[in-house]
Amino acid sequence: MDIPALLTSAGMNIGISLGMFSLYSILRKQPLNVKVYFGHRLAQGRKRNENFCFERFAPSASWIRKSWQATEEDIFACGGIDAVVFLRIVIFSIRIFAIATILCTFLVLPLNYMGDGMKGTVDTTPMDLLTIGNVREGSSWLWAHCFTLYVISACACTLLYFEYGNVARMRAEQVQRFPTRPSNFTVVVRGVPWSSVESYSESVGKFFSNYYASSYISHQIVYRFGAVQQLMEDAEKMYKVMTTVPVLPSIPDKQCCKPNAERCGLCGARSNSFKKVDGGSSLTSHRVGDELREKECEAALVFFRSRFDALVVSQTIQSADPMLWVTEQAPEPLDVFWQNLCVPYNLLWIRKISVFIASIVFSVLFLLPTTFVQGLTKIQYLQNAFPFLRGVSDRSYINLITGYLPSLVLTVFLIIVPPLMMLFSTLEGRVSRSTRKRSACVKVLIFMFWNVYFSNILSGSWIERMGKLTVTSPKDLATLLAELIPRQASFFMTYVMTSGWSGLSFELLQPVPLVGNWLFKCVLMKEEDFVIPMTFSFHTELPRVLLFGLLGFTFCILAPLILPFLLIYFCFAFLVYRNQIMNVYYVKYQTDGSYWTLAHNATIFSLILTQVVAGILFGMKKASGASSCTIPLIICTALFNVFCKNRFLPLFKNRAAQEAIEMDRNDEQSGKLQEIVDNLPKAYDQFVLCGDQMQLPPKEDDEKHSDKPKKSGGSSSSSDSLEELEIVQLEDLSGDLTQSEAEEKIVPIN
Repeated sequence: MDIPALLTSAGMNIGISLGMFSLYSILRKQPLNVKVYFGHRLAQGRKRNENFCFERFAPSASWIRKSWQATEEDIFACGGIDAVVFLRIVIFSIRIFAIATILCTFLVLPLNYMGDGMKGTVDTTPMDLLTIGNVREGSSWLWAHCFTLYVISACACTLLYFEYGNVARMRAEQVQRFPTRPSNFTVVVRGVPWSSVESYSESVGKFFSNYYASSYISHQIVYRFGAVQQLMEDAEKMYKVMTTVPVLPSIPDKQCCKPNAERCGLCGARSNSFKKVDGGSSLTSHRVGDELREKECEAALVFFRSRFDALVVSQTIQSADPMLWVTEQAPEPLDVFWQNLCVPYNLLWIRKISVFIASIVFSVLFLLPTTFVQGLTKIQYLQNAFPFLRGVSDRSYINLITGYLPSLVLTVFLIIVPPLMMLFSTLEGRVSRSTRKRSACVKVLIFMFWNVYFSNILSGSWIERMGKLTVTSPKDLATLLAELIPRQASFFMTYVMTSGWSGLSFELLQPVPLVGNWLFKCVLMKEEDFVIPMTFSFHTELPRVLLFGLLGFTFCILAPLILPFLLIYFCFAFLVYRNQIMNVYYVKYQTDGSYWTLAHNATIFSLILTQVVAGILFGMKKASGASSCTIPLIICTALFNVFCKNRFLPLFKNRAAQEAIEMDRNDEQSGKLQEIVDNLPKAYDQFVLCGDQMQLPPKEDDEKHSDKPKKSGGSSSSSDSLEELEIVQLEDLSGDLTQSEAEEKIVPIN
């Protein structure tokens, strides 16, 4: 790709981004769109002014100012700890790539341009002159690249260490902030053995009352999700039968007036009528009980008297057969994914293998659009094989085809990846919505690293060499990557602009809810709401941020021109995501910051890959000293990763028994423990949680189910429906009141 094509792509994306940002600043002020852009929080204020106002149709940057001024406590109150951790990942990227941009722009980039190593080389583009490939072999200037690599790696590891510690501290504070979570006292049991003489519920009760008699309280069996509504209907029918007095045949007055201790004392009443109802209700109860047993699953929620007891049971093997009586800490009530609790535990391994194979097949099939995208950027290399392309390469719009179109096509194809990976994670049998989304995030990240990064590099190089690209060993692959990565820098620059800059503008504009709301309100003339508040798409946004981090690290010394494009993206991402978290997205469940471990591992992988590629490239440039110096750097980075895993990772996998015991003692001394235990069965009522698809979250002052702290500045929550919430006047909404300025309203979500 040459410079005109890159400039064409930059112009297109800059125009789209500025247009979308301006359009958003206007649309967010319109009354019709208030629930699209303020679904999380509808502020209360003065009476709305319905008169025409020019400011309503003029672009403004007030949302940028409010996003910048919001504190971390405001973000926590609106989005929880996961939102804070996500923004910390963005802040980490801003810091490290600001350092890399300064170093590489003023030190590495001039050396690459003045290297004169590509003079007289065939098929050299002006963009190649800005890469490390233009440095002469054996040049002492390569020591500057090695020094820059050391500085960037040291800064990245230092920032990672402090951020890891901060996130671990926040997780510990999260436990202290919400001590009455029902999940602290509840354990999920799967793999309950089948018995021909007793139901699953009876088996669970007998097992835990036998082995945990002092701590076991009760349990709740899980029913098949599709049968929950039917069970509720059966319960209603049983209630009607039990409360309805049947009409009995007339009985002689002599028998009616006969003295009886069970008579009601009213004239005409028959004492034996109650006996008839009891008999009928008993038969009905047995019949419904049999139906309930048929719909039981081999899973249950077991409640214990203390946090420590639940913690011990969840981390202990209950049986000599590891496939039976499998226990784990229960998720929060609104986080439970009831459908997957009904999946037999002994079938999970088959599902996981099937999902693994399906993921590989999908990744292989995705090579077709990847190769097509690279074919668009390498049209000049395909002219010999396809003569009809010679006419296309001479057209005036060739810069649009080779510059903007490839990244746009790849971005469009990638839209299907997050929903598909979410489906794969659902089929794996995750028992909570948060772990399902995190699993989808891992799958999307691996897919992006392979299909967006490695596949584009290899397929683009294969097209350049017209099928003569061969790899016979891992050493050949590493050497090939070191040679080919700098040549793909221009394509990834356009991808950062298209998927990053323009992607942020579309994230801000919310085109699908916006158009749907217009059609629903204006065309179909519906009174109910089209827009339903959504949870934040970590499985879509976090992989994109980490992919751009991989691009930044691997290209920082090889092709540093990409760094300013990345830094612009991360700065805008910081503002856009803060705005969306405070106004658009709703928090229903949390992973308590577990996304940080994923970001840490991805960053370490990016650093080591960068160091390996740089070391091989130094060797290819006959700079043996610089190449040898990368070996200690690789070892130190790997040891740093091991240290962080030993120091912090256990805090993300397990809970500390010391904290659980101290919290139990405090609650027991204050008399709150018994009250908490008594409310546990109500919190995990499957009939309530699954029967109402628009289940409202509890208020913030009821910390049993809430993941948000109760702020002292007058902020409060409400479980009112969307229709019952008062909308603030347009001028106040356009100002986007912060958490300390307005009363927050929580809206329902499925």
